[in-house]
Amino acid sequence: MTNGLDTKRILVADDDVDTCTLLSRFLGKNGFLVEHAHSGKSALTKVSTETFDLILSDFRLGDMEGLEMLTEIKKINSSVPVIIITGYSDIKTAVNVIKSGAFDYIAKPLIPDEILHTVKRALTAVAQPTANGETNAAPAPKKGNQIYMEDEFIVGDSPIAKELNRQVSLVAPTNFSVIIYGESGSGKEAVARMIHNHSPRKDKPFVALDCGAISRELAGSELFGHEKGSFTGAIGAKTGHFEMANGGTLFLDEVGNLPYDIQVALLRVVQERKVRKIGGNKEIPLDVRILVASNEDLMEAHRKGKFREDLFHRFNEFSIHVPPLRERQKDIMVFANYFLTHANKELNKDVSGFSSEVLNCFLQYSWPGNIREMKNVIKRAALLSDDSLIHAKNLPLEISNPSKFISHSFNEPHRNGSREMMATVSLKNAAQEAEYEAILKVLKQVNFNKSKAAKLLNIDRKTLYNKMKGFNLLREETPVEAIDEANRLPE
Repeated sequence: MTNGLDTKRILVADDDVDTCTLLSRFLGKNGFLVEHAHSGKSALTKVSTETFDLILSDFRLGDMEGLEMLTEIKKINSSVPVIIITGYSDIKTAVNVIKSGAFDYIAKPLIPDEILHTVKRALTAVAQPTANGETNAAPAPKKGNQIYMEDEFIVGDSPIAKELNRQVSLVAPTNFSVIIYGESGSGKEAVARMIHNHSPRKDKPFVALDCGAISRELAGSELFGHEKGSFTGAIGAKTGHFEMANGGTLFLDEVGNLPYDIQVALLRVVQERKVRKIGGNKEIPLDVRILVASNEDLMEAHRKGKFREDLFHRFNEFSIHVPPLRERQKDIMVFANYFLTHANKELNKDVSGFSSEVLNCFLQYSWPGNIREMKNVIKRAALLSDDSLIHAKNLPLEISNPSKFISHSFNEPHRNGSREMMATVSLKNAAQEAEYEAILKVLKQVNFNKSKAAKLLNIDRKTLYNKMKGFNLLREETPVEAIDEANRLPE
């Protein structure tokens, strides 16, 4: 079987041998030449010694995590597209791998049509000819480089959305520094772009840096640049983000993650409006508008000793709070229809809308990944839809049927031991039993909505998720189980 891309070589990296075998067999039957590796180390060895057109890697390998794997691959071959396989509910992970240079990600449980579509899209993008007839890799965002959201920010019809738009319109024409607060995936960078695009600087560069995706050692170089030989590994000169944004707007996402010593240097640059590269003697005058974003209160971060107060006041000339999607009930279907239009165009589909059951699911779901999660949910649902509407069966289980997603039987044994054992062993286990009962009771009260449960339990959602995982309260299929049970991959 051929598909026009039959000469392309793909490396599949997964520490689960069965998953590796199934993916290799499926891609092989679709005309690709496939190699596989069962560890990060062996995958990197193959990338160093062989040529691949695409790499498909699980985020969690036995000896290496996805971001480290991605970084090492890009050091060896910066142009090869990398697709990461990750848990569907782990939206922040997905966002980070895209920002760190992955072409795209595929969420579990694995859907063969989605795998094939994403692989073909990545290979087609790499082969896309430029104006001079050469071919370039897909323009995947790189760590510390300019990062733009694909879609424009939709204002929405709710009062809270209209107020957000009013504030953007008010501050955009000024030269104020702005702090943009909001949860991950809520559209902070899109708001920053709106401010830039409605400002006198709109024809100048908009440069974004994710401060949470750079290491402490590289933060200074990414911000300020460096001269050749200024430190070990500085084999050439580098232009920093301040200089790249000169005349335009610099957007610092998750600015609270910057190390304290870098904050000191950043304050000096902001105050003096001059930057000096690491290892350099020349001061470069700056005319840069600074927008920053954070998912935590920076003043509270200052009280905890994590963020400088003087830097906070420099940035806090104006602040905007981007509301989470769960607080924008009136806007949910505005976003849903917008993303469906884009999904139809990208996938060459003709899905006209959503069933009433899906509408209800969308309004009941808490959207922990916010707008970015919705975009991915709808794109995937459109791919799976086999008629003119998206139905509940096309949605992830945690959205379409949260009670089935969570195992909530009192009679099920815990991962840490049976209920009978826990009741008789020790005081510690008795405390675990009480914690289990409390979590389960609250989950039932809120119809297994993890965000609402975490709020009632006065813990964050990640802590709740980890406790549920420890008590075996999550019912998630492994990739192999999902593929085998659906019998979607050809044998």
